[in-house]
Amino acid sequence: MTRRGRSGSDAAGGEERTLVVGGDRPIRISAGHRLRHHDGKCSRPHGHNYEIRVEVTGRLREEGWVVDKGDITAVISEWDHRFLLERGDPLVEAFEASGDGDATVVLERPPTAEVMAVVLEEKMRESLPETVSDVAVEVSETSELRATY
Repeated sequence: MTRRGRSGSDAAGGEERTLVVGGDRPIRISAGHRLRHHDGKCSRPHGHNYEIRVEVTGRLREEGWVVDKGDITAVISEWDHRFLLERGDPLVEAFEASGDGDATVVLERPPTAEVMAVVLEEKMRESLPETVSDVAVEVSETSELRATY
């Protein structure tokens, strides 16, 4: 994973630290998706057991950590056992009509591993404390496909 953002010391002189969640044992979620504009089999609804790794850099907080691991896993778990769809996909309406609208996560772009990494990072940046200076997310769709943002 690559790190973006500032590094080094904070204004109080304390060094930043990096918390790695899911390093050797990634966080796993199961989710369905489809890529509507794909010419191959990925245009059909299907699912994956995604593996997610997160690096969070920031100043140590009073509690002695950069962030609580639970704050990271809470963002990721919102997608566990959900169907990831692009806005405008007719399946969004089908899920809603069937009473399962809460089983979907609607994204502004196709639900690829690359887009998932971007959106998860953005969601974490919004929810984590201001002491965090950098977040990097890696999403593995299969053992052969991994995206980092």
